[in-house]
Amino acid sequence: VSGSMILAGIMLKLGGYGLLRVFSFLQLSGIKYNYVWVSISLVGGVLISLVCLRQTDLSALIAYSSVAHMGIVLGGLMTLTYWGLCGSYTLMIAHGLCSSGLFCLANITYERLGSRSLLINKGLLNFMPSMTLWWFLLSACNMAAPPSLNLLGEISLLNSIVSWSWVTMISLSLLSFFSAAYTLYLYAYSQH
Repeated sequence: VSGSMILAGIMLKLGGYGLLRVFSFLQLSGIKYNYVWVSISLVGGVLISLVCLRQTDLSALIAYSSVAHMGIVLGGLMTLTYWGLCGSYTLMIAHGLCSSGLFCLANITYERLGSRSLLINKGLLNFMPSMTLWWFLLSACNMAAPPSLNLLGEISLLNSIVSWSWVTMISLSLLSFFSAAYTLYLYAYSQH
């Protein structure tokens, strides 16, 4: 699972960082085609969020949630605005820390119980009560609850994408709702 921590925390974000490095070139040539990138990334984020709601594997759910968050990062970056640039940078840092922590907790649970299935690993609140606080804090950060850095990044990205086109509010609201739904599903099924 250490490979998953590196993959979700660093490698997935390096692709977004590569787009940040070529942002000045994107502004010149991306104006014509940015609507394609924004629409594909937002629809892809919604579809991956639906895939997250069907997962029973703990690590797969965390990995797919990381991909869904990168959908909104790419959408915000391809609006080619300063808010989108800052929001994508903030969310990549915040979600890199959050997803690595969730993978660490999933690995601790796997080493202790021998299974990553959410159907088998129920009742972790009774079995490992000391880990419940960490599960709650990292799950709250994953769904951008107010004390987290994820909230700042998501507000910036929502601001940039909605100001780019108000039609995107439909997919953004679905993405935010399903993000909270699969994170609550992860926490509730594992702890209770």
